[in-house]
Amino acid sequence: MDDADAVFKALADATRRGLLDALFVADGQTVQALCRKVPEMTRFGVMKHLAQLESANLITTRRAGRTKQHFLNPVPIQQVSDRWIGKYARPFTHALVDLRDELHTA
Repeated sequence: MDDADAVFKALADATRRGLLDALFVADGQTVQALCRKVPEMTRFGVMKHLAQLESANLITTRRAGRTKQHFLNPVPIQQVSDRWIGKYARPFTHALVDLRDELHTA
């Protein structure tokens, strides 16, 4: 699996996207803090999601004493955006946004 496939696979799950959103709001959170974001899930479940995000290089970790902090790495998301949205959709999305703005001001 190449890097883009790993990113798409990681982003395909709503729980993982929620964890990324939580790290966007407050970077450097521990597993315990992230578990509070998804109380319906076990610690083991959250750790599995974090492992998949880490394997897709969407998060990095750092040990701080006995705890492990998790940090958002937005670079792979930007690379996917540049490759897929930028190349194929940018002209169309700009046109649609312009059309939407025109309709809202009319």
